[in-house]
Amino acid sequence: MARQKKPEDGAPSRLSQASRRRILCGVGLLAAFLATTLLLWRTGTLETLLTGDTLEQAVIRLGPLGPVLVIGLMTLAIVMSPIPSAPIALAAGAAYGHAWGTLYVAIGSGTGALIAFSIARLLGYDALRTWLGVRPTPNLLHRFIGSQNALMVAVFATRLMPFLSFDVLSYAAGLTPLKAWRFAVATLLGIIPASFLLAHFGDELASSDLRRAGLTVLALGTITLLPLAWKAAPARYRATVRRWLHLG
Repeated sequence: MARQKKPEDGAPSRLSQASRRRILCGVGLLAAFLATTLLLWRTGTLETLLTGDTLEQAVIRLGPLGPVLVIGLMTLAIVMSPIPSAPIALAAGAAYGHAWGTLYVAIGSGTGALIAFSIARLLGYDALRTWLGVRPTPNLLHRFIGSQNALMVAVFATRLMPFLSFDVLSYAAGLTPLKAWRFAVATLLGIIPASFLLAHFGDELASSDLRRAGLTVLALGTITLLPLAWKAAPARYRATVRRWLHLG
């Protein structure tokens, strides 16, 4: 009778029950958002909401439920890449002003980012386990990515750059060893400036103050370029700034 061949060391084992539950949960989340997006798109609701002043009027008509629509659409826009988030942020600023508009946009963006992060964490780890033959661990990935602090700073820095895909970065972060609470903190701190400026821009457009709206765009561009300018600056200049700021 032939001996049963034992699996080689390091070979991927069958998925555990916990792994299957994680995968089912991730697939369920992704399917729910995909179904919602398809429904809104097929009925024309999504295109209507994101055209012109329609979204602003819709959130105003909804009264107390208007912020729920803004937060829900922002969350959907982050999880589902094809949906643009800028019109939603502008409408939030036009409808609620820069303060409350910023709050609603930040909540929606942060929620969407955490959901995208969770989907990637639920699905991606086991996919990488299949491809690599071993479950990703901090020791494995840290050789290529760095420490928790480095990952946290990277997430924060990329949130300050609007030209980088917000949703793709959220999914990518879910494939790293970065802890969820660190991702949430870095994301929240990073999205507040852009959320404020977009909401403020929408508020100024609603008031037809084009001069102040232009200044807002200039400020957004400045914030976007600051991390790049800092990185491109010679080391001696960065050392001088650190001494001025007593950063060591």
